Amino acid sequence: MSQKTTAISFDKVWRDMEFLTNCFRQVLKELGQEELANLLSPNGSKKKLPDDIKLEKKQVQVLSMYLQLMNLVEENAAVQYRRKLVDNNGMQAIRGSWSETFQRWKSQGLSKEQMQEIMGKIKVTPVLTAHPTEAKRISILELHREIYLKLIKLENTAYSLAERKLIGNDIMTLLERWWRTGEVYLEKPTVEKERNNVVHYLSKVFPLALKKTDLQLKQSWTEMGFDPQKLVYPRLQFGSWVAGDRDGHPYVTAAITEDTLLEQRKTALELIYNQLNELVAHLSFSKKRNPIPSVLNKAIDNKLHLLGAVGQEAAERNPYEPWRQFLALMLLQLSNTMQDQNPHNQKVYNSPEEFLEDLRVLKSSLLEIGAKRIVEDLIFPTERLLECFGFHLARLDIRQNSEFHDKAMEQILKATYPELPEYRTWDEDRKIEFLTEELKTNRPFGIAGKSFGVEADKVLDCYRVVRNHSEKYGAQGIGAFIISMTRGLSDLLLVYVLMREAGLNPNTFQVVPLFETIDDLLISDKVMDSFLKHPAYKKAKDSVQEVMLGYSDSNKDGGIIASRWHIYQAEESLSKIAKENKLRFKFFHGIGGTISRGGGKYHRFLESMPPGSLSGEIKLTVQGETISQQFANRLTASYNLEMLLSGTALQTGYTCFPQRAATYPVAALRKLAEYSKEKYQGLIKHPSFLEFYGEATPIDVLEMSKIGSRPARRTGTRTLGDLRAIPWVFSWNQSRFNITGWFGMGYALRKLKEEDNKSYVQLKEFSDKWPLLRYILIQVETNLLNASPGIMELYANLVNDDKVRQELTSIIKTEHSESLEQIAAMFNNSRENRRQSLLDNLNRREDALMALHHLQIKNLEQWRCSKDPKNDSQVTLLLEITTALASGLKNTG
Repeated sequence: MSQKTTAISFDKVWRDMEFLTNCFRQVLKELGQEELANLLSPNGSKKKLPDDIKLEKKQVQVLSMYLQLMNLVEENAAVQYRRKLVDNNGMQAIRGSWSETFQRWKSQGLSKEQMQEIMGKIKVTPVLTAHPTEAKRISILELHREIYLKLIKLENTAYSLAERKLIGNDIMTLLERWWRTGEVYLEKPTVEKERNNVVHYLSKVFPLALKKTDLQLKQSWTEMGFDPQKLVYPRLQFGSWVAGDRDGHPYVTAAITEDTLLEQRKTALELIYNQLNELVAHLSFSKKRNPIPSVLNKAIDNKLHLLGAVGQEAAERNPYEPWRQFLALMLLQLSNTMQDQNPHNQKVYNSPEEFLEDLRVLKSSLLEIGAKRIVEDLIFPTERLLECFGFHLARLDIRQNSEFHDKAMEQILKATYPELPEYRTWDEDRKIEFLTEELKTNRPFGIAGKSFGVEADKVLDCYRVVRNHSEKYGAQGIGAFIISMTRGLSDLLLVYVLMREAGLNPNTFQVVPLFETIDDLLISDKVMDSFLKHPAYKKAKDSVQEVMLGYSDSNKDGGIIASRWHIYQAEESLSKIAKENKLRFKFFHGIGGTISRGGGKYHRFLESMPPGSLSGEIKLTVQGETISQQFANRLTASYNLEMLLSGTALQTGYTCFPQRAATYPVAALRKLAEYSKEKYQGLIKHPSFLEFYGEATPIDVLEMSKIGSRPARRTGTRTLGDLRAIPWVFSWNQSRFNITGWFGMGYALRKLKEEDNKSYVQLKEFSDKWPLLRYILIQVETNLLNASPGIMELYANLVNDDKVRQELTSIIKTEHSESLEQIAAMFNNSRENRRQSLLDNLNRREDALMALHHLQIKNLEQWRCSKDPKNDSQVTLLLEITTALASGLKNTG
């Protein structure tokens, strides 16, 4: 990015921010809020309000809206910047784009046919989750979208001054609506509400983003000089955890899972129905002007015979338009499918494949009359929609913790073999031996419907819902059975036994381990090797086995550098195991929105993987606020989808057609990870750490928040191990310590330099050459810059024990300073030149964020000292401040 282009981009942000700020000021003045209006300038808050809780609530809302407007302005500026970059330097100038990927393949010497081969292997599955990180209400997100669209309109220089003024008036109306709408959830959102939010994105946002991304791919392919008819489109499907993820979530019941599967099916069918209706509107071809292919006539006759009098009536509405007639009959059959509770009859589509066959008839009939453009522009998007969403919308993964399964098995065995010792007391070998024997027979432990105990009944009820749904509608709507905290082979075999008990066919669904902690990542290859070699293992038809890797708990366990290194190492070792067992692994990356939990640019994330580890298929979680940040607006959504699909293709290319292997300083990075883990664990194991953490961060407020249906802790015990990684990261970010994203780096680099200077020099030499190392260094530096020693000190003052406060604050601030210094030494270019965009971003927010931090600290202190910790007005104000800070910091967990 040239300095001139960067300056243009920054100037645009300031100009647009000044415009929106003036609109907001005008709205506040019209509402009689003159004092609040005077708070606002493009530089943020400059004045303080009196110590009055009513005025403070209004001040928080002003600052929150101001910061969210800034986010919208920056998003639009990024879109416009990319457009200018393409105009000036071509499509390949967009880092991570399809065009850049094609150019890189060309420079590697790959032929068009080899590129097609790679593209044919790509299958990407974003999995939407509703972890408690989305701090904004849906109604606010919709207002964001409307304001963003008005900003886009203002980019059109063809508008007159009068027209631009009208757009400004529209924006002020939207701002008043926003001002009058509360931002914090007054009631904790239910699983159903979270599901509805996810379904909204799946049905309203992603279909449009997919269409735009496909057009971008086609244009990039064509500009390479390739025939667009020879383009192989990558597969994109979606998954969901909402109403399927039970790990520590007591509100996800079998009934909610059942309802969600039906709701997603209903929405998918409506999506396809609406798309067909659009085709009806466009395919008004007359048989008087076009020859009628025999394949179409035959298909119409078959449909009339199938659908009878009702079909005849539908066809007669368009007597001279056979294509419309066929579409009308398809619509009728699809309508039957939507209404019929027993899909196994001839007048419905029993599967997406049956519907696809009719689409292919439509397509071939149009190609026969030479309507190639019509096929490309109208039929192909419908095919893609069906391939992407099917009749299920998204595959619902079923996740549960291994400990919960153990409790369930213990209850089953207690009812069946009361003489046996409790299952959870058995060692791993005994569990494996017992489960292996059990899996040699199809005999269940009890008769259908028998109750064994709370945990057992919950697991089996869920499995029965999956069985019933898949028997009725097919298995496409179900994803994998994922076991959190997989520690050994028995955790995987046990799921097969539970499936048997519920009458669920284990050949239909994959059992997937989730390796989360560093210790679990270290043994992941051994566990998977024993699983794949076990006689009960159900090998997938396509020889692709899913394996999930956790970023959150490994980070909480050992810090960011150790987490990234051990995940990288696990991918390498697991890839070798897959090769030995003659199959491929589909890695499922459990990433979050923050850097601490794997967040960041998709193409950078993908490039950091070990070369040759990506098989072509990949899953990854898109959590909470990240969904709206990356996909709420169509251009941003299509950009992120392109980065994800293109980045996956680029990495898969290294697997299909290996390049000359680069020699990276692996041993040096391993040492760095060990040193950083040593420093990090020294902090979290400090005897006073939990006391400091509980008082120097707003974790107690977050545990009362209304921003997610899931409890903050898995079992309710007040230990670091029980605390979920999301509120763990959220709380440190709110108080600007951000230790989850950098702590240990300074110590590790200095120790490496002093004790093994050769390794240190190697790392410095490869800081810009090794994608993984660069990814780690840049992300750690980002978190260091987002942290603030001055604000850390303010929050640390909330700690009651002076000795604890001084000791822990000194440890953290010293390491922060050391880390900044050591990271800077790894790069030749200055931080001011390398991170200009980030530094400008922080500078724009500084005043508004500082005001919010002061308000949060003051009210935290008052709330903790109050005799009524559940005081509604105080808690609500704290939650509003928390939400405002989350908006300004652009991340929560």
